[in-house]
Formats: sequence, C-alpha cells, structure tokens
Amino acid sequence: MSLYPELIASVLYQATGSNEIIEPVYFYIGIVFGLQGVYVTALFVTSWLMSGTWLAGMLTVAWFIINRVDTTRIEYSIPLRENWALPYFACQVAALTGYLKSNLNTYGERFCYLLMSASTYTFVMMWEYSHYLLFLQAISLFLLDSFSLEQSDKVHEVYKIYVFSLFLGYLLQFENSALLVSPLLSLVVALMLAKCLQLNVKKGTFVAKIMKVINFYLVCTLTVTLNIIMKMFVPHKENGHMLKFLEVKFGLNMTKNFTMNWLLCQESLQAPSQDFFLRLTQSSLLPFYILVLIICFLSMIQVIFRRINGKSLKETVTLEDGQIGERPEIIYHVIHTILLGSLAMVIEGLKYLWTPYVCMLAAFGVCSPELWMTLFKWLRLRTVHPVLLALILSMAVPTIIGLSLWKEFFPRLMTELMELQEFYDPDTVELMTWIKRQAPVAAVFAGSPQLMGTIKLCTGWMVTSLPLYNDDDLLKRNENIYQIYSKRSAEDIYKILTSYKANYLIVEDAICNEVGTMRGCRVKDLLDIANGHVVCEEGDKLTYSKHGRFCHEVKINYSPYVNYFTRVYWNRSYFVYKINAVISFQS
Repeated sequence: MSLYPELIASVLYQATGSNEIIEPVYFYIGIVFGLQGVYVTALFVTSWLMSGTWLAGMLTVAWFIINRVDTTRIEYSIPLRENWALPYFACQVAALTGYLKSNLNTYGERFCYLLMSASTYTFVMMWEYSHYLLFLQAISLFLLDSFSLEQSDKVHEVYKIYVFSLFLGYLLQFENSALLVSPLLSLVVALMLAKCLQLNVKKGTFVAKIMKVINFYLVCTLTVTLNIIMKMFVPHKENGHMLKFLEVKFGLNMTKNFTMNWLLCQESLQAPSQDFFLRLTQSSLLPFYILVLIICFLSMIQVIFRRINGKSLKETVTLEDGQIGERPEIIYHVIHTILLGSLAMVIEGLKYLWTPYVCMLAAFGVCSPELWMTLFKWLRLRTVHPVLLALILSMAVPTIIGLSLWKEFFPRLMTELMELQEFYDPDTVELMTWIKRQAPVAAVFAGSPQLMGTIKLCTGWMVTSLPLYNDDDLLKRNENIYQIYSKRSAEDIYKILTSYKANYLIVEDAICNEVGTMRGCRVKDLLDIANGHVVCEEGDKLTYSKHGRFCHEVKINYSPYVNYFTRVYWNRSYFVYKINAVISFQS
C-alpha cells in the first residue's frame, strides 16, 4: 500500500502553515475532495477535446454528479488509494486524447506529452494496482497501432512513458518488485521487440496481412514468455491471492479456503446488480452510451476493413465525410471503454473505473455533429440536409437532456445538500472510550479487521490486523484471527492470539450471531467450511467438532475458557477479554 499520498499531504500541511489554521483531518479531506474536482475537470476537458464543444463537458459533469453512487466512492471511503490515483489517470487520459489527435500542432503535442508523462508517473506512485489499468490502456493502444489507425511513432512514445514510469516507480517505492513482474512491462517490452523485427512491406497486400497476424501472435507470445521469465528471476509477492480469486470466480477452480470464499461473498466483487443498470437508465446515461458506442464501433469496424484492404486514412476528416471511426482518439476510447466495461460486468467494484468514462463517451457522442452525420450517412437521409440536421441535433439533444436532468435531479441534489447527518453508534463510542481510559498503552488488540481499523484510527492502540486485502500475509493473519468465531478449542484460540502478541480479544456480537447475510456467506459459515465442520459439496467428509463455537462458549465463563480469557468489559455489541499471560486452571 503506497503511503506517498499521506507523505505529500503532510509536507503540504507543514509547508503552507496550515497547522496553525486547520486540523490535519480537515486538511486531508480538503485535498482528497480537491482531487475529485481535478478528476471531473479532466473528464470535462476530454469530452470537450473529442466533441469540440463545452456542452459535452457540462453534460459529462452533470451525469458524473447525478450517478456519483456509481462513479466514485469518495462519499463514504475518503482515504482510498483510488481516490488519490484516479484523478491523475483522468488527466493522463485527457492528455493522451489530445496527443492522439491528427490535427494537433507541435506545441500542443509537446504539452500533451509532458502532461501525460507527469500524470502517468504520479498515477503509478499513488496506487498499487495502477499498472493493471495501464495494461488495459496499453492493449487499447496496441490494437490501435495493429490496424494502422494511428502513427506508430506516437504510440511507441507512450510505451516509453510506461517504461520510464515503471522503473522510476520501482526505485522510489523501495524496489517494488510487483512493477517489474507486471504484465504492463512485459507487454511494452514485447511490443518494442516486435517493432524491431517488423519488416516493411506494401500495405494492403496478402503478405502485409500475414505479417500483421504474425506480429500479433509474436507480441502475445513474447508478453507471456517475458512475464514468466521475470517471475522466475525476480523475487516478488505479486498479489497471488488475486489470481486464485479469479480462478475461483470464473469457475476454473474450487476451494474451501476461507479467504477466497470470503472475497467471493463481498458485494463489490460480485457481478453488478440490476439496480446499477436501472440507475444509469433512469438518468438517461446508459441508453445514450449504448447508442454512441454502437455507432462509433461500427464506424471503427468499417475503417479497419478499409485499412486491411490497403486504403489509407484521410489526414483530415471533414463533417461531410461522416466517418467518426477514422479519428484515432475515438477508436482508442471505444476499445478502452469496451475493455473496462467487460471487467465491470464481472466485478461490480470495477464499475468505478468504467462509469466515469461512460459519462464522458455518452456526452461526447450526443454533442458531436460527426456522430450524427455518420448515422445519417448510413440511413441515406435526403429529405433534410444531413449536415444542417447533424449540427442542430448536436446542440438540441444535449440541451433537452440537460433540461430534463435539471428538472428531475436538481431538487433531489439540493435536498441532499440540506440534509445534516451524524454518526450514531453508542456501543462503538463506549468501546473506544474504555480503551483510551482503561487499556494499557502497550496493549495489543485482536478482533475482526474492520473493528481493528476503527480502533487504530480512533485510539492509536496497536492491533493484530487491518482491513487491507492486497497482501497475502495480511489475509492469512486475518483468517487466523477470525477463528474466534469458529468451532475451535480455547487452547487453539489462545495459541493463535498469543502468536500475534495480542493482550486483549474483542468479540463482536454482530458477527457471532450473524443472521442477515445470504446463506453460506456468514463468517462463521465460511470458517466451518474451511475447517471441515460442515459438508460443502457432495462426497465431502464431515469432521465432527467436539467444541462449541468459541465466541458463544467464552461468554459463559466456565473452564477451560476462564483459564485463558478474563472478561474485562462488555456492552450490547462488544465483549472484551484479557488474554491471560499466566494460565490458571481453575474448575
């Protein structure tokens, strides 16, 4: 987990003298919210660059705000790494959009290149998963280059930015080996090697088509081979649990492992619900996005077939041509949004990467005369002058959408802004107060990762685990601590907790007596499956546990539980036990 965001925020806090004006927490929140402003501005600029009108930018912002439940997690998870990183990725996409434009002058191209370099590097430094998102972007550029839809030199300059950012990130993240074994680096190196081996043949000939296929196969083979070689020679801990999770997610493997099944049960890692699509449809975003995507995709396919047959692209595409698929930046965005959308259809949590660009692409499309002209050319419209109608629709449609959104959603937004809410959880507040007043300063607490994160933030006391799921060791530690809700003996639990130097144990009634979640996804159910205390599949052997569920038994205060644990505090939701340093065997 990258802590550079907090380091930068703390330096700014001290350097600007804000420590005399504002509390650190509000300064931190202000920076994160400010970055969200940068995020929306970058989407605004990207849409404007693609359509040529500020109306598209305004519509992008309106859709982003209205659909904010599905575009950002800033409202309820402020310190997430993605909230720091995605604004820089949006800036990078805006710069890349300008860089790919065919009619860009030298100074504009240089500015876009510098902005793209800075934002790509910053993005890599801010988020540990950034290289996966850049890998998808690199695939989009590779496909763009494969069909000769953009100047090859421009695309390879972007590849150099990737390599520079990865190696500099590797050094400044204290030799983070995950960047060296990332699929992005393997793909970029493979693309550069393939370019060196590429032969110059006349375009459109049979030999040229065969060479394209060979080049595509060579890049794919080299990427996989290089990645395997890098993983053999570079010591790494590159999110092995992610690969196992994907295997189970797609049905390629079955497991009783607690961590894998627990991840599968998380709402954010399941397929999107119908509510998600309903919300996008109610705001009119999804219908217009599908319309724009279909027109751009079909136009792109037309252009690709022309390129395969040896026809060259026009240097400047006019409105009368009705060929929106000839613009390289449009083709890039179509491919990129399809890749992101495919992932979002499998894992709901990835919708936060896809939906902002849905807003941007849909807004660009309805405001672009070229898109309407492309449609009219296919329909062979002759009753009205198509260029005039395209210009009228590119202004009328977004205006009508904007007015309808204003009428329907503006009152709701104002009502939400007027609402004042406050946190109310007296049991948790009482627990934090007790820890601050009664617990020794050197105490170490054990419990569920979510509660431990709260204790760490609210009290500063040491804890055995944290709600972080990007590290194999932390996941294993979390699984071991969760055994307090399994059917294990007091001695087993005692050995687990003391191995992590814990002094206090907190049992949560909400987990111990959990009934609300779907069957098979409760923590205690998953533990029973992992420990073999229930039958998971036909043919499984049932291992009988002679012990009751620990979290129930420890509350009764009888031997042997009282020998190992002494209750020191409780309320309606939490039971706190001191882990005895010296075991007393009292009957």
